[in-house]
Amino acid sequence: MNTPSTGAALLAEVTRGGRIESRHYGQAIVVDAAGEVVWSCGDVEQSFFTRSTVKAFLALELVASGAADRLGLGDDALALACASHGGEVVHTELASSMLKAVGKSENALECGAHWPSYGPAARLWAAKGHETPCCLHNTCSGKHAGLVCLACDQGIDPTGYSQPEHEVQKRVTAVLEQVTGAPHRAENRGIDGCSLPTYAIPYRAMAHGLARFGTGQGLSDGLAQAAKRLRRAVAAHPFMVAGTGRYDTEVMEQFGERAFVKMGAEGIMVASLPEEGLGIVVKAEDGASRAAEVALTALMQRFGKNSLQRSEKDHALLERWQHYDLINWNGRHVGSVRAAEVLRR
Repeated sequence: MNTPSTGAALLAEVTRGGRIESRHYGQAIVVDAAGEVVWSCGDVEQSFFTRSTVKAFLALELVASGAADRLGLGDDALALACASHGGEVVHTELASSMLKAVGKSENALECGAHWPSYGPAARLWAAKGHETPCCLHNTCSGKHAGLVCLACDQGIDPTGYSQPEHEVQKRVTAVLEQVTGAPHRAENRGIDGCSLPTYAIPYRAMAHGLARFGTGQGLSDGLAQAAKRLRRAVAAHPFMVAGTGRYDTEVMEQFGERAFVKMGAEGIMVASLPEEGLGIVVKAEDGASRAAEVALTALMQRFGKNSLQRSEKDHALLERWQHYDLINWNGRHVGSVRAAEVLRR
């Protein structure tokens, strides 16, 4: 069993043979566009590193500045700028085309290289005789390509764009502060897996930012319009945000603009429900994505009654992702993963 920290709440349980085999603890919060806490569990007064959950916020300046239009970036490219993708061919080719729009190659990316997280894509790359992956396979290559595009459009040398002191980083970090209302300074800064800065901010601030992202309330006209366009882009191209078999993609394929969802490393899942005017943040303390996914789904079903339960398919997806069976290698049912009762009731 996982040992929770003081104040952590039960988010999910894993069963086997009719017994609870594992428990996942963490924090969860729902906040409205006015910044009021609608519901929470766990110690939500603490701060956490937002990791990849802020990628859409980082892409706001690319749209608001007019760079996306001037460079002819389509909605698929904007969706990729918000992505943590699996390194499939469509992802890498689109990231490459974004760089070509500003006369750059993958060598301009500062995210580092890793094998595609989607197994078949990694095997396909290896089958072509490649012994190492390239930067385009990095799950964050779309975000990085977007920052390179922003820099080039603004007449800024993109070299070093991943460093906090770079002009592009200063601009997108200022946007993060505007959206979340939380300071992003050296004292709460870390380094993400892709080498960009990542900041530890309060749960409430992040959830408030997601509510603002979904409604435009509290944002400047430019950022509100940019948020609306990015929501439309990811709804039109949810495959670009994650990929085959991924939670983010499947949820947004079903709900479209009714829900923006995004995963982050170390067990983080967030959602923006525009029609409800709510932002949701879930963090599993042990970093388990399965816990964050079922927990977020339970909260989406609970607080998205007006917008996310309009059809049998809506209901079926929400039910399936908050309580699903574990199947072993022989195809036998061996247990389940389920959201904790405190989230569902």
